[in-house]
Amino acid sequence: MTIINVSYKRDATRTSVAFRPNVQEIATIVRFLQKTEAFGKNWFLSQETEAESFLYPVFDASGELTTAAEAVLEAEFKGETSRFLSAWNGELGDGEGASMALGFSDGDWPARTFRISDHGQGARRLGIDGVKELLSIIAGSLRPVFMTVARNQYFKKQVFKDRPGVGWMLYVPRILTLHQVPEARALVPVMAMDEQGQDKQIGTIIVSVTDEPFNDENPEHVKIANAIEIRLVDQDLLPRYVDI
Repeated sequence: MTIINVSYKRDATRTSVAFRPNVQEIATIVRFLQKTEAFGKNWFLSQETEAESFLYPVFDASGELTTAAEAVLEAEFKGETSRFLSAWNGELGDGEGASMALGFSDGDWPARTFRISDHGQGARRLGIDGVKELLSIIAGSLRPVFMTVARNQYFKKQVFKDRPGVGWMLYVPRILTLHQVPEARALVPVMAMDEQGQDKQIGTIIVSVTDEPFNDENPEHVKIANAIEIRLVDQDLLPRYVDI
């Protein structure tokens, strides 16, 4: 399972715990997923049974939360300040499943989270350029403190357990150069509009493998990712979870 894991912070613009404004923050991401269909075009609220899990479409054609899903979620989490949305793509075939999860609360900790879990071929269908585009869209929408792309299994192989691993890709809100991270196979600048309407770089996607999808069972791939992690920590460029 390949997981795109995103951590971002509550700030002055993120004070509501209502589902609609929080889901609206990922609307651009959802529209990209709907357009590419690599992970599936339709997403449903995750429920306890298979039949129930087809009842409530989560997003409309514009990527906004549907009124039906909003009603179910607001009723389920009434009075709670820590909230969670779990959706799946409705695909039951082998290699077709995918899910996403959005977590948020009224506190500064833990950091807010967004996750896309690919149980099949979604990331491969997108390809490296599509995954980089998806990460750029997420970065522009959520301004995360980090994003990672890797399988769960890579956690046991990364160097530092108290920090994000590199895996296939790692996004950090920093401007990095190949001089700083020579082990990286690619550094992708992520751009966004500032308050003056000018493009500026808000971060960098570090790519460990470019000629094929990252495979944590390939010792050479793991070696490259580990070397990048060490290089980043040596320069204090990879945050600890407790500092996020």
